[in-house]
Amino acid sequence: MARIPRKHLIETADVGVYHCINRCVRRAFLCGTDTVSGKNFDHRKHWIQDRLEFLAGEFGVDVMGFAVMSNHLHLVLRNRPDVAAEWSAGEVARRWWRLFPSRRDEDGSPAEPTSDELLLMTSNAERLTEIRSRLSSVSWFMRCVAEPIARQSNREDECTGRFWEGRYRCQPLLDESAVLACLAYVDLNPIRAKVAKTPETSQFTSVFERIMAEQERTESAVTAEPNSSASDSGSPEVASDASPSSRSTTTAKAQKQIARAEWLSPLPLAQKVADERAIVERKSAREIPEKSNAVLAHRTAKRASNKGCLPMSLADYLRLLDWTGRQLRRDKRGAIPSDVAPILQRLKITDDGWLNLVQDFSRMFRRAAGTPETLATEATRRGRRWLKGIGPSRATFA
Repeated sequence: MARIPRKHLIETADVGVYHCINRCVRRAFLCGTDTVSGKNFDHRKHWIQDRLEFLAGEFGVDVMGFAVMSNHLHLVLRNRPDVAAEWSAGEVARRWWRLFPSRRDEDGSPAEPTSDELLLMTSNAERLTEIRSRLSSVSWFMRCVAEPIARQSNREDECTGRFWEGRYRCQPLLDESAVLACLAYVDLNPIRAKVAKTPETSQFTSVFERIMAEQERTESAVTAEPNSSASDSGSPEVASDASPSSRSTTTAKAQKQIARAEWLSPLPLAQKVADERAIVERKSAREIPEKSNAVLAHRTAKRASNKGCLPMSLADYLRLLDWTGRQLRRDKRGAIPSDVAPILQRLKITDDGWLNLVQDFSRMFRRAAGTPETLATEATRRGRRWLKGIGPSRATFA
């Protein structure tokens, strides 16, 4: 069956969540260990993750989840045209320049644009509208992921030709249930492939970054507390050994480590305080006069917005993920924790259906993923009687 045109899958003017997959040509292990030559390409996984982190700070697209495998890439993205619409003309021009600079420094990084170069973009209203639309586009985000990685890999291999097998595959995620199942499916990819045994050891995934950030945040909080136990034990010199400069250096290092996951969307959906703070910051930025060079200053945001992903905490998600991963192992049968069932009941998902959903997510859904109701609505929107996956959806969602 021919692929549906991208314009019928993605509503560029509306906020939506999409599961995107890109595979290496012939599904070769171009990001892992080549079983034929024995050569290891794991360093390319670092390239991809670094690129994702960079793009998350430039695009109006939320990165909700990701997994970089040896021969394919999973991304869960949410386009944010509402966020891009609030950017000033100068900010749009700056972001586009960092993505596609007309000049570069000797080290290959984008050169600092001149006021005339930025004015060339901001003075053309039609061009600026097009750029603003592209900066919240899932397709342009995927293009900016795939193309540089392909060029860099080909230079390393001293060859030409395709690195990715073709266009990325895209699935709209129509509701919270589909988002939850897809995030679990993506985060458990290394475990299913026997690349890792547990989520906290599955590098190059969103769940690994969230766990590491949470652990480092906890450790830094403990380190920052006064060492009362040392004074109680009669060894006050232990607490006084560290100079103020060394303590500040340790704190700065811990804060830098915690920032490792800040480019990802927060997991809990409730981010009212953070969103309000972000709105205030955007308003204050718009109050700067357009003629001032200050409006073109670099921003420090690492992600498009502070909107979360799921109606649950990170702890709840990790418990659910851990339980699901254990059930997918055929050599073990685990008991369902008492605190997992309410989550599934709230989302109207049966226990057995949930396991099948996460294990066979990619095969169950093709054109879109969701509950029977949201799939029916999406089919009507596309002028179709039904979408592939409606049967398994009915069997899964109570």
